[in-house]
Amino acid sequence: MTIRYICPHCNAIHAVVTHPDATEQRLGFDSLTETERKHIISYEANGDMIASVTCEFCSEAIERYPELAYPLQ
Repeated sequence: MTIRYICPHCNAIHAVVTHPDATEQRLGFDSLTETERKHIISYEANGDMIASVTCEFCSEAIERYPELAYPLQ
């Protein structure tokens, strides 16, 4: 299984884990609530998992300017 950790704000790739023993349980995703899972985890057509994790740069920017978390559409 391949898991990509990507920032949902700037689309920066934090890490890519490709290992036959990498499972949701071994990575701790099984401890997420259903709501958290819907916000954090998605799957690509090929079965790869995407874990949305805000990067440090975006986290600091959102802390300073909270309106960046939910931009106007």
